[in-house]
Amino acid sequence: MSQLKEKENQFITAAEQLNSVKKELKSFIVGQEEVIDQVLWSIFSGGHALLEGLPGLGKTMLIRSISECLELSFRRIQFTPDLMPSDITGTMILQPGNDGRQEFAFHEGPLFANIILADEINRATPKTQSALLEAMAEQTVTVMGSTKQLAKPFFVLATQNPIDMEGTYPLPEAQMDRFICKIHVDYPSKEELREIALRTTGTTVPKLSKVLGISDVLLIQQLSKEILVSEDILNTAVSIIAATHPALVEAPLRVKQYVEYGSGPRGLQGLLQMAKTRALFAGRYHVAIGDIKQTAVPVLRHRLLLNFEGEASGVSTDELIAEIVETAGQDGDSR
Repeated sequence: MSQLKEKENQFITAAEQLNSVKKELKSFIVGQEEVIDQVLWSIFSGGHALLEGLPGLGKTMLIRSISECLELSFRRIQFTPDLMPSDITGTMILQPGNDGRQEFAFHEGPLFANIILADEINRATPKTQSALLEAMAEQTVTVMGSTKQLAKPFFVLATQNPIDMEGTYPLPEAQMDRFICKIHVDYPSKEELREIALRTTGTTVPKLSKVLGISDVLLIQQLSKEILVSEDILNTAVSIIAATHPALVEAPLRVKQYVEYGSGPRGLQGLLQMAKTRALFAGRYHVAIGDIKQTAVPVLRHRLLLNFEGEASGVSTDELIAEIVETAGQDGDSR
């Protein structure tokens, strides 16, 4: 019984800490509550996130602020067409040894940090993107046949501009699938614009407090995996993923008409893990249907590939996912 009580206290403490992080961020970042939620869900799910939005909406500031609140090391990498794999992974350099002879020593690149901001990731060449893919998938980098372990925890939070596609290299499907979610950063309202101006053009600059440390982040990641998923919720999640495939009978008519390929098993894993983390944020020990509904769109929007008719018709993957989720979860609890 004492072990059960201890575990319960851990969950309660974790929920309080998570909400403290969110409160601290909201004291600094204006608006973007949904974006803050989804980025935090991604981090504490142990996944990487892709942020898509116009320049100047505070994506870099948000990620830097999160690293400060969580006391995690932070590196920003500006992706450009001339960026080489060694520029991000590091390289072997010759240096004098103790005996005076030259020997190779590894010089770490910017990937050796807890939080990596991959700014305008789609401007790098496929060769550089593939080097980042190894880091995202395996949390390692390989240089001259030598494999190096990256820091733990390790997150890649990448950004891309949705309108300026000149000189870009679209991310391959394998790399897109490594992001646990794709987050849309919307333009602020007039009230939010006014508040941004007041906070950023005056003499007083708000300062962030450190809320968690590395050990806390790792513990909460582990606790989120222990959140319970009932058989009904699991079946609902499986039904949602199956319904994204146009060849399957479960797929709605519009999916059959507009979608070329749907989500794979990694989409199901991401959906369940994000739902677990959202439940932990809410102080629950189990996943509710509302957790599935709220996380399905960001988790799946980059995993549905539209066909030619879908692209030509301007169909939104968000709308298709919302339709799938509503059909799959219409009999569930809407909390």
